[in-house]
Amino acid sequence: MPEYRRLAHPIDQEKSLSEKESSAFFGRVFKAFQFRDFRLMWTGACTSQIGTQMQTAAQAWLVYDLSKNSSFFLGLDQFLGQIPIVFLALLGGVVADRNDRRKVLLMSQYIQMSSAFVLALLVFTGVIHVWHILCLSVVVGIGQSFGGPSYSALVPSLVPREHLQNAISLNSIQFNLARVIGPTIGGIALVTLGAAWCFVFNGISFVAVIVTLYMIHSFFVPPKSREPIMTSMKQGIRFIRQQTGMEAVIILAFCMTTLGFPVIGFLPVFAREVFHKGPQTFTLFLSCSGAGAVTGALVVAAIGRLNHQGRAALIMLSVLGVMTTGFALSPSVAVSCLMLFLAGGSLMAVFSMVTTLVQMITPDDMRGRVMSVYNLALRGGGPVGGLIVGSLIPHFTAPITIACAGLLQIVLAAYFLLVNRRVAVL
Repeated sequence: MPEYRRLAHPIDQEKSLSEKESSAFFGRVFKAFQFRDFRLMWTGACTSQIGTQMQTAAQAWLVYDLSKNSSFFLGLDQFLGQIPIVFLALLGGVVADRNDRRKVLLMSQYIQMSSAFVLALLVFTGVIHVWHILCLSVVVGIGQSFGGPSYSALVPSLVPREHLQNAISLNSIQFNLARVIGPTIGGIALVTLGAAWCFVFNGISFVAVIVTLYMIHSFFVPPKSREPIMTSMKQGIRFIRQQTGMEAVIILAFCMTTLGFPVIGFLPVFAREVFHKGPQTFTLFLSCSGAGAVTGALVVAAIGRLNHQGRAALIMLSVLGVMTTGFALSPSVAVSCLMLFLAGGSLMAVFSMVTTLVQMITPDDMRGRVMSVYNLALRGGGPVGGLIVGSLIPHFTAPITIACAGLLQIVLAAYFLLVNRRVAVL
């Protein structure tokens, strides 16, 4: 008896094709997740980052409240939290290139976890003052100055080189996914339970990343070295100076964060003084910015490595400037949320592209030192910008100050696109 093969119905064929395309898309976006250690590290870091973002939101509101609505103290807290990185980042990079980076990261996590619990205790007992918060911000900054270079150097050793762009984009997603979830949970906890519980939850969240650090195995563990620390530092700086475009990228990173990061730090000012709202609006702003950043990172992960990636990053920097200016001059909360969403996406696209450029140029044995300098530029700009913006807002108002920062971002992008083209040609 002859057998007849059933022909697929056109609708079934279309569904099958659509499913394959969807599967291929998600496989392309999340391809670094096929590696166990990266997957574990991503999960632990994301959990910890959610707690950190809860504390950041609650701490900003607490400082603003305790200081009687002082934007200067708000900027000073950001400055003191980042300034240890300026002085210790190079040393942290040398340590990352001489030791098991997992162990350095564990030390950093224990320091930050302890600081969160101490802050919670001070609030619970009712003895908290602004100076307590400022001192603990310095301690956390010291921990991060060693943890940052080690983490940046560790991530590329968890995936093959051809998946590095995707891993960096996914790493950006976990940070910004936490920026969406953390402030949302933190806002609820801040309103219903109080700031102290946000700090407790942050302390508990460090357990996740500590556990994953004990579980993962890196492709590369730096060899021990008896070389003088200053010699190792000089080698890292010499490498940066010899690489085409590397100095320009680091200068761009510093200027970009100086002008772009203060927007997030001064959202309490916009929520309370510009729109006359409370912590709910503040957390809404944070969530919109984080959601935009996640979207931007997903787009970059899907696109992958671009030709002329430096030029693409500069174009996105100009878009960031436009959106920052639009947020500063926004007439309503709804428009502000839209501008923050688009600004968050632009910022993360720039950050992911520039970070990939630096990581692709850098060899494993030099990665800790180079990334420490890059992180110094990237994170050092934030406190400088925060201090400047915090000083200017009382004289010129928040909208005018942030709008000027947005316009300067456009000027910065135009300069590197048209005048100094060392980044644009990468």
